[in-house]
Amino acid sequence: MQNLKGFSIRWSTIRDYFVILVGSLVQALALRLFLVPANLVSGGVSGAAQVINFYTGWAIGLMVLIGNVPLFILGWRYLGGVRFALRTAFAIVVFSVLTDALTWFVPPEGVVDDLVLDTLYGGLMLGVGLGLVYRGQGTSGGSDILGRILNHRLGMSISQAYIVTDAAVILLAGVAFGWKLALYALVMTYVSGIAAEMVLEGSQVFRTALIITNHPTEVAQAIMTSMERGLTIIPGTGAYTGQARPVLYCVITRAEVSQLKAVVREHDPRAFMVIGSAHEAMGEGFRPLAEN
Repeated sequence: MQNLKGFSIRWSTIRDYFVILVGSLVQALALRLFLVPANLVSGGVSGAAQVINFYTGWAIGLMVLIGNVPLFILGWRYLGGVRFALRTAFAIVVFSVLTDALTWFVPPEGVVDDLVLDTLYGGLMLGVGLGLVYRGQGTSGGSDILGRILNHRLGMSISQAYIVTDAAVILLAGVAFGWKLALYALVMTYVSGIAAEMVLEGSQVFRTALIITNHPTEVAQAIMTSMERGLTIIPGTGAYTGQARPVLYCVITRAEVSQLKAVVREHDPRAFMVIGSAHEAMGEGFRPLAEN
């Protein structure tokens, strides 16, 4: 049993590194096929490397690797443990090597001569690659590491740190390539962010429902019977009345929202219900949380 368990752990590690490898390849392809030919700059170290390459001709991948080394050393303690840090180091090295190696196989002018297509498809591919690296429990380095450093050193939120670091690189791109291309780069960054989230969290959006009713038992039973969805009853107290008011909590799909409303309305028309969004749901009735 221990041998099987050990094999399972080793297999999950191999799978993570393979996913990171594929994600790094997709990122490098996005850079060489769409971003570099169109002078579209992504945020972080790779974007800064593009700007430096424009003026000096130095290899982009090599500069990405050199730029990430001091950041990686400074951010080692903030990378969430040795396993996470090693995966990040692997992603940085593979991306840097592939970025320069692809110059032997990819035409320097890219595949299309259309700035809009370069922006959309470059951002899409870059985001898919980032999402795969994240799914492999790593990061792409650069602004990810710098964002964690700024978060711990200056108390800046991760999202604010990303905005600061990426905005600085976009400003450099505006000076080097012109403000029109810098604005297109902002659109590309937005597209890549959406694509990365979809790969990381999935394209499905679930709904969460909080129901406050005077008939919690009847409503809960009806939901479990007619919709075959589980619920959690959370003890609550009305602030105005001071009376106990149990709160029903459940997770459903978007298609089940109207059915849930009908069930609650049938058993308690005076119920109070709040419906929110959830990016991912795991467990019974949804995607299994435990890995096979």
